[in-house]
Amino acid sequence: MSAQAYDASTLGALALSVSSSVSIVIVNKYLISSLGYRYVTFLTSIHLLVTAVFLRLAARAGWLEPKAIERRALLQFSVVNGVSIGFLNLSLGYNSVGFYQMTKLAIIPCTVAIQQTFYQKQFSARIKLALAVLLLGVGIATVTDLELNFLGSQLSAAAVVTTCVSQIWTGTMQKNYSVSSTQLLFAAAPYMALTLGAVAVPLDSALTGGTPFEFEYTPAVVFTAFLTCVIAIAVNFSTFLVIGKCDAVTYQVLGHLKTMLARPISRRSPYDRVLGFGFTVLAAPASFRNLFGIFVALCGMVTYGVVELEEKKRAAELAPASSVGK
Repeated sequence: MSAQAYDASTLGALALSVSSSVSIVIVNKYLISSLGYRYVTFLTSIHLLVTAVFLRLAARAGWLEPKAIERRALLQFSVVNGVSIGFLNLSLGYNSVGFYQMTKLAIIPCTVAIQQTFYQKQFSARIKLALAVLLLGVGIATVTDLELNFLGSQLSAAAVVTTCVSQIWTGTMQKNYSVSSTQLLFAAAPYMALTLGAVAVPLDSALTGGTPFEFEYTPAVVFTAFLTCVIAIAVNFSTFLVIGKCDAVTYQVLGHLKTMLARPISRRSPYDRVLGFGFTVLAAPASFRNLFGIFVALCGMVTYGVVELEEKKRAAELAPASSVGK
């Protein structure tokens, strides 16, 4: 594949990730805030189940060729992915929004540390500086209160570690087993749905005081939930695709692009963060601090993208020379 084609496919994956995430956040916000359906973990497990069913229909239609993956590694990967989602929801439920945002900020440095320590991946000083600027900007724009409690901090630590590991493994699994992002998602989605489904009811009950089985499902709720499931297929697909084409750190950088303009309006709903619409559609006030933080974050993000591209091109140019030298 040519460099131009590779760049185009990578940009397409990034665009799909952003657009699908924007769409699902908007629809989920309506479902949760307007229709009162607050069972986020249960809904996410349904999203994964629908994704698994869709991919199996795609395989039957010949659009996808499944590939076997070693069962033990697949189960470990799927369980960690499912558990990480649960811990993120618990972290938001038992912490202030500000501390939850700090938890998300901690994912990038933790990912870098894990990759350097256990996977011998090196990050240049320029990359680290760009990431530091990005995180500073996101922190200025989004972090407000920092209420701390023991249980919440433990849940946040677990959320950070499991999220880092799950996203790193998403990339390494694709490389180690020579599978595409779609093939990995095909294999893992049922186990991820099962893992999350097993903890969804008690977890949502702890966060909301009720269960999804006690909720009155009106036609509007059913239709909106169905719409989120359709969009979730694109979200799940693009997540695996972006990490496979780039890496876990780049995916987290992209994630901050999605959320740095968000204005949380609910302490318990991780979907009450509307990318790009917090200061427009919802008419949320933008303070100087918000705008300054966004500017700093964008500077860090653009710098990261430029440096990452330069280093990849340099590595590609050096690779043939190294082969000839051997």
